[in-house]
Amino acid sequence: MCLSTVYKNEISDANLLAKNVADIKVEGGKIIFTDLMGIRTTFDGTLEKVDLMDNYVIVSE
Repeated sequence: MCLSTVYKNEISDANLLAKNVADIKVEGGKIIFTDLMGIRTTFDGTLEKVDLMDNYVIVSE
């Protein structure tokens, strides 16, 4: 199983948006991240980078 961590703009603890993300869905200008427990986090912005080898996602406004 490949779970990812989502950060805003760059990888840093201060920019952490979500952990253990199992699903990412884009709807209009919103990105919806769903974690392993089914908790959803919604972010207004765009995907900048998805790294499946290092398990992280970068988003920006």
